[in-house]
Amino acid sequence: MSERSPAPGGLALVESLVNTLDIESGGDSLDTPDGRARFGLAENELPGARELRESLRAVLLAHAGHPPHREVTPLGELLARAPLRVAVDERDGSAALAPADGATLLSRVAGAVAEALVAGTWTRLKACETVTCHWAYYDRSPAGRGRWCSMQVCGARAKMRRYRAKER
Repeated sequence: MSERSPAPGGLALVESLVNTLDIESGGDSLDTPDGRARFGLAENELPGARELRESLRAVLLAHAGHPPHREVTPLGELLARAPLRVAVDERDGSAALAPADGATLLSRVAGAVAEALVAGTWTRLKACETVTCHWAYYDRSPAGRGRWCSMQVCGARAKMRRYRAKER
């Protein structure tokens, strides 16, 4: 839905996972082999991936100041199951948390969240406030107060609803 550029670094993985479900149409790209292949998922891994996606969505809504869209497993509980290790670059000595197993989606997401926490970008990844959308987007606004994934779609609809309500 969004015309915004992708989130930086590993947050692009989180953003793209959350955006596999189009709430308005009900379409889920994880239902397709190509959609699963983007995340290296086998069909039997879908329930866990969907649980992770909705837990992430709840946190991204919280980043935007909104309550969860539904009851979900707390993201912290899910990420606690992800094995991470400290990876040290031999050339420059820089260190980062990296997935210990390298392959599971959960570990890759945990690594992306850890990277974003260190970079200070984690809370800039948000979910659109529109209840029929909740699309993930990276808020690049100077004050960090973005509300919609798209000003042309969700923002325009919200503003039009407010305008019409005033006119009544």
